[in-house]
Amino acid sequence: MRIGSFCISLLLSSGMSAAQQPSTPLPAIAPQPTRETYLKLAAEVEDALHTDVLNVWFPRTVDHEHGGFHSHFTREWKWAPSDGKFSVFQGRMTWIASQVVLHYPKTKDEFLPIVRQGVEYLQNVMWDKQDGGFFWWLDDAGNSAGKFPEGKGLYGIGFCIYGAAAAYQATDDAQALALAQKGFRWADEHAHDPVNGGYYEWLTREGRPLVPIVADGQIVPGPVGPMNYKSMNTHIHLLEAFTQLHRVWPDPTLRDRLEELLVIVRDRICAEPGVMNLFFTNAWQAIPDHDSYGHDVETAYLMLETDEMLHRKASPKTERMAKLLVDHALAYGWDETNGGFFREGTTFGKPEDTAKEWWVEVEGLNALLLMHQRYGKQDGVYFERFLKQWEFIQKHQIDAQFHGLYNLTKADGTPITQDKGVIWKAAYHDGRAFMNVSERLRELAGNQ
Repeated sequence: MRIGSFCISLLLSSGMSAAQQPSTPLPAIAPQPTRETYLKLAAEVEDALHTDVLNVWFPRTVDHEHGGFHSHFTREWKWAPSDGKFSVFQGRMTWIASQVVLHYPKTKDEFLPIVRQGVEYLQNVMWDKQDGGFFWWLDDAGNSAGKFPEGKGLYGIGFCIYGAAAAYQATDDAQALALAQKGFRWADEHAHDPVNGGYYEWLTREGRPLVPIVADGQIVPGPVGPMNYKSMNTHIHLLEAFTQLHRVWPDPTLRDRLEELLVIVRDRICAEPGVMNLFFTNAWQAIPDHDSYGHDVETAYLMLETDEMLHRKASPKTERMAKLLVDHALAYGWDETNGGFFREGTTFGKPEDTAKEWWVEVEGLNALLLMHQRYGKQDGVYFERFLKQWEFIQKHQIDAQFHGLYNLTKADGTPITQDKGVIWKAAYHDGRAFMNVSERLRELAGNQ
């Protein structure tokens, strides 16, 4: 176990309970972390990145028989029966392999072939040569009918663009950039809503938007939400994917769409006191639902990333909403007993789902350190919670025996699920969070 007594001793006394207003400042006497503290934590997080993310997924996930990446693994990291090839998983694994090349040059010889494997599958199999766009899901033989609808989902298309754009950044392969550009143009031509802004989320194979379906007064569920309403989840990840593409292709239309998405996410999807509506009509009328604490903290990071990429510095409006999202999640979704964020709740009520999901916990780790970097000198709560969050991940989310992160645990950290890999669980959330956190900790140490 990697946890030392130093983490516990460094917990800062904030005096803030979850019931207090999120903006309540801490006493000015709260001690600041030292350079040594930051560096020790950075080493721990980077060790977890390699031991519990990269070394367990790669090269194990590479599918030499069918192409792309295999997604289903047991707790012991043995191949389990195939779930086929899911667009979201394929794009995410291509993206994280590309990030390894960019962040760790010594691994270039090992990971460049993996990046190329991902791009080749996205280009030669996942891309629909007949009608354009990326398929939502394929079986191992490359057939789209069966397990999921045959249509095109913008959530999956966004992640394929994300992976291809990052692959170009890592390899300078013009074909990867052309694939990302082609994916964006197809999505923008077929799915962009010129009247209300944003994107229609589910299309026919040919690219015709499906209208919202209501049967007997009930909204019909689709693959990632009600069919075919707009959602928070798709739009925050389109924001993320288009930001990645804009880094390597500063196209004017792409920039316009990014500006539009940033405003939609910040001003329509997000709402005071720091929550997000999950579903909307095509005219952006909110459909009441629960609050997802993990998406709150993840979106705080994604909005700031986009605003800073577009404008060099995030606007006060973006800064304010990002902080509100994290503060609200701490006030209503934080587990005071065990540490960590619960999965879901209501705007002002108690959590409705107290399970701990791997992606929520690692996105929380990333967002808490981001808030500490910005506001830590005035408010010690973010670093206190960061340490508790890291402690929970080390003790309970990471499997000390077989490595990797459990998908889901109870509030106290007892594992609920055992499989380490499924189509919705790639190396993306934890890989990105651990990379960001270790680099940010070293940056903080350098500023001491």
